[in-house]
Amino acid sequence: MKPDSWLRAHPGTPPARVPPLTVRLDPAHGPQLLELPMEPVWATTWEHDANTWIGPHLGLPELPVVPWSSPRTPDPSGLHWKTRELSAWAGERPFAWIDDEPGQSDREWLDQHHPAHVLLLRIDASRGLAGEDFALLREWAEQTRAA
Repeated sequence: MKPDSWLRAHPGTPPARVPPLTVRLDPAHGPQLLELPMEPVWATTWEHDANTWIGPHLGLPELPVVPWSSPRTPDPSGLHWKTRELSAWAGERPFAWIDDEPGQSDREWLDQHHPAHVLLLRIDASRGLAGEDFALLREWAEQTRAA
């Protein structure tokens, strides 16, 4: 896939020479995500391109998108570049963040600084989401709603 955001990341390179992104998608995940008792939101570098390039393959409707600042700069504390922005975007709301990049320092920062419950679910990109991940998301959402 060559979404617009990926092509913009290669200024001056003709689109035909930009290598495509390999994306592994399981069409069963779309309905599973929609069945969770939470609102799905794209928090990806693909931004609005996710609604065009990924969502249709999963059977997802158009979803809200977290807008990222530009340019993206490394965090001075070594956090993942999305961590502070995602927390700010969520405001006072709890959220579950599914990603393959954040680590323990991001989890600790969110636990200390975000005013509501956060589930940081790091997924191995080579494995993807599995049944136990959906079970964990459902349990977390139900417990968070009850709190």
